Amino acid sequence: MIFTEGLKSSSDFSKVYKKGRSKANRYLVVYVLENGSTINRLGVSVSKKVGNSVYRHYFKRCVKESYRLHEKMFNSGLDIVVLARVGAKGIRYRDIESALLHLMRIHKVYSKTK
Repeated sequence: MIFTEGLKSSSDFSKVYKKGRSKANRYLVVYVLENGSTINRLGVSVSKKVGNSVYRHYFKRCVKESYRLHEKMFNSGLDIVVLARVGAKGIRYRDIESALLHLMRIHKVYSKTK
């Protein structure tokens, strides 16, 4: 079973940005870096350009919920940072979920068979 923690410190985010691989689509940019442990750590960053504080918080909750629902399908031992792009302004849960899963498949850390 995979356990996930939050990625909280600025230095952790910076490390993932500098050393991790990034892939992007219309709504999101996802950085992935192996962390050498058995757990995943997820961080979400949403700029003020994406919307007001209410929408930014909604966006973060949607990303975290999408991740949680598909957590068993992800490889373990990863630091994952999800950035919202300006194009994500106003999108709803289903679009956020499909964008996240699309990028995780491109990173090859998601498989439907687990």
